[in-house]
Amino acid sequence: MRTIENQSFDEERALYGSRSLIVKNCAFDGEADGESALKECSDIQALHCFMNLRYPFWHDHGLVIRDSEMTELCRAALWYSDHITIENTKMHGIKALRECADVTLRGCDIRSPEFGWSVKNITMENCDAESEYFMMRSENLHFTDVRFTGKYSFQYIQNAVFEHCTFDTKDAFWHAKNVVVRDSVVKGEYLAWYCENVTFENCRIIGTQPLCYCKNLKLVNCEMIDCDLAFERSKVEASITTPVISIKDPLTGSRICVPSVGEIIRDIDGADGIVTVCDKKARAVCA
Repeated sequence: MRTIENQSFDEERALYGSRSLIVKNCAFDGEADGESALKECSDIQALHCFMNLRYPFWHDHGLVIRDSEMTELCRAALWYSDHITIENTKMHGIKALRECADVTLRGCDIRSPEFGWSVKNITMENCDAESEYFMMRSENLHFTDVRFTGKYSFQYIQNAVFEHCTFDTKDAFWHAKNVVVRDSVVKGEYLAWYCENVTFENCRIIGTQPLCYCKNLKLVNCEMIDCDLAFERSKVEASITTPVISIKDPLTGSRICVPSVGEIIRDIDGADGIVTVCDKKARAVCA
């Protein structure tokens, strides 16, 4: 592979169409303010680079970005690209990842509104992220030890597993399908409305009005903190280990085991789900 090292680029399409290239200790910055520095490239490694210009990695195939920084001015950094590995990198520009495939992120710091739209096959490990509309309409996600803060995350996602994560996020998992969340903390209002085939295992769920209008929802050995008006018009099987403030209109066929509940509200037809106040042993049978 050819190596370019210790250089600065600011012109339009500076390294357009490059093949088998290592870019090391380089800066993409300057008065010319050029866009699309590494567009339509393949087999690229960007190591210890500073990206301060727009659209650097579009339509790329085979891309490694390591120990680098994408600033707030590095807008829409990766679009329409595939087979991507990003490690120990700051991703601080808006819309940093969109319509990409086969992506792995490790040890990254993400501050990017509208991050990760319509991505297929993404693995994220030990990352911190702050965003709005995070990962919308993406498929085949596997997140481990991810710490996220923001709003409207994981909407319309499909086929995902989240393990040992902490999410502080309003309106998360709306319309999500085929999702498992394990050993995680999920804090925020209006969790997972309209979701389908979603399971929470050994999780702590915090916030008002969670898990409404859901189909085939499962909670296994979960804590529910400050949760009121839970499960409205949902079909749910739940084993809950903490008191719940109120449960509203669980649909017929639901089965909820809980140590105590402040109020059970039933004010519509077809909301005859079973709510059982039960001890730990009974909850295990319920699960």
